[in-house]
Amino acid sequence: MKKRFLALSIVLGLSLNTALATEIVCVDVQKVVNESKQVQTLKKEREAKTKEMVQFVEKARKEIASTTDVKKKQALEEKYNKEFLNKKEKADKDYSEKLKNIETSISNVITQEAKAKGYDIVITKSNVLYTTKDITKDIISAVAVVEKPQPKTPAPKQTTKTKRK
Repeated sequence: MKKRFLALSIVLGLSLNTALATEIVCVDVQKVVNESKQVQTLKKEREAKTKEMVQFVEKARKEIASTTDVKKKQALEEKYNKEFLNKKEKADKDYSEKLKNIETSISNVITQEAKAKGYDIVITKSNVLYTTKDITKDIISAVAVVEKPQPKTPAPKQTTKTKRK
């Protein structure tokens, strides 16, 4: 019995020691996403697409309303409904793909920062009641660096040789 207690005490002691040495940090992912330039650009693109879709619907309604022939009216309604659904589906798919890429990029930045700074566990702030180590500002800065457009290097000038007389 004493041997089991001693073994259990050693295991618990080692586990506690390991747990105390573990660096746990949290990040407010929602704040990082909201401050991302890519996300802000994506939102603006989405708003522009929405306005475009509203204009399309208004134009379609006017054309349908001005048509007096019942069969032509039905054909126009079907045509515009199909066109609208295709445009909406494409816009939604594009938005989802871009958002997924941005989320992957942010997740990669969080992983890189955690590895670079030796953090063992990164938890989202929404799952934490209290923490002394919030790395949200560091992640926002790192994401901004990744999102910053790379400067384009100018193409080398082409020189032409002229003959000397």
